[in-house]
Amino acid sequence: MFAPQGPTLRELAVQALSSVERGYDLLAPKFDRTPFRTPDAVLTPVSRALHELGPFDSGLDLCCGTGAGMGVLRQVCRERVTGVDISAGMLAAGRARTGEPAAAPRVEWVRADARALPFGPVFDLAVSFGAFGHFLPRERPELFAQVHSVLRPGGRFVFPIAAPARPGSWGYWTLLAFDAAMRVRNALWHPSFVMYYRTFRLADVRAELTRAGFDVELHALPELGRRPDGSPRCRLVVATRAR
Repeated sequence: MFAPQGPTLRELAVQALSSVERGYDLLAPKFDRTPFRTPDAVLTPVSRALHELGPFDSGLDLCCGTGAGMGVLRQVCRERVTGVDISAGMLAAGRARTGEPAAAPRVEWVRADARALPFGPVFDLAVSFGAFGHFLPRERPELFAQVHSVLRPGGRFVFPIAAPARPGSWGYWTLLAFDAAMRVRNALWHPSFVMYYRTFRLADVRAELTRAGFDVELHALPELGRRPDGSPRCRLVVATRAR
């Protein structure tokens, strides 16, 4: 699962026993060599879909990590791209990896909690990749309200969401085991490390986005294939600020 230059088992154990913020600070120098970075196989179709929805002037990458999503925003935003993350280590790694772009859009890296964004309604687009497992279900309404507050009227909040694993499949049991292990870890060890992959359910998320003031559409990402029943393996949620 990991490149030879990636984290060792000992490093992963230390990170897993840390808080979310501290764990990612420790992982940051080697994060891009782990399977936790959103793969290009996902980023590319999202970029294609955003080109069809855009162009945009300013974009926000929510929980940007080392900046995989920032690369997508730089392709579709003309003026300003901002990455926000709680981990100073991840932001530093992102800055070092991308350097200073020679042309527009302007790139900014901001350390902040996604549940308390330090911006007004200045963005046309917000994206996020692979971060929602770090928020408990009870935290999502405030998270979505924060995103709503930093978008201009008509601005869009866009993110991919994979279809759930079929009950009884290898993927189903793997995710179930991972979530169970995390719950045991958090019951026995503090500070907690919130990372649950099975709590971000499309029906719940869609209802919560609607209550936060978004109009929600779903777009298939055909490049990522279809399930045996013909449904997409991955959809793009496009939530537009309605008010």
